[in-house]
Amino acid sequence: MRQWTVRDVMTAPVVWVGEDTTYREIVSALAECRGSALPVLDDHGRVVGVVSEADVLRKVEFAEGNKEPRFFERPSRRAARAKAGADLARDLMSTPPVTIGPDEPVTAAARLMESRRVKRLPVVDGERRLVGIVSRRDLMKTHLRPDSDIRDDIVNGVFQRALWADPAGLTVDVRDGVVELRGQLDRHNTAIFAVLLAEQVPGVVQVVDHLSWQVDDSPRSADGEPT
Repeated sequence: MRQWTVRDVMTAPVVWVGEDTTYREIVSALAECRGSALPVLDDHGRVVGVVSEADVLRKVEFAEGNKEPRFFERPSRRAARAKAGADLARDLMSTPPVTIGPDEPVTAAARLMESRRVKRLPVVDGERRLVGIVSRRDLMKTHLRPDSDIRDDIVNGVFQRALWADPAGLTVDVRDGVVELRGQLDRHNTAIFAVLLAEQVPGVVQVVDHLSWQVDDSPRSADGEPT
């Protein structure tokens, strides 16, 4: 069963800035690409940081007359004040950059965005050179797949290739990403795996299980009930 990767949904080519890009040029680039952040590249094309709208807005937050450091100020607040006086990407950017490889599954990208609280990730190769960028909106593309494509993945990828099951006696209906499975399989465990694998197919919103089986080989607890 084919799994969608970052490469399938990422955007390329990417608008980026160099370490010596000026504040005004960064603001212009952000406005041009209508993005919330830009990767910063060194002279070898490697991603060394990310400069975001939040970084450039420090100048607005700490306007003239509000740049003097204060006693007992939090380190994060002190760093924000320092960025307010920066004029180059190397001084404005956030480091180290949170990146991902193009062959990572889209689920890994989603988890990384959630854990690091970022909206987009630069996509880099093994040398950390920029090859694309993936955003939360890009990850949503998996849920725009046609129902017919989802059904083909389940019939061919799940039942035939992964489970070696004959789909002739099975019914797979997909409507708006909701999958209904009907029919009889040889074993209970096979039916369990069929549902689990179908849930992982890109674009699947929900799996409604109406499968039956000939042999109940599911694990049972001490009282004889299925676990």
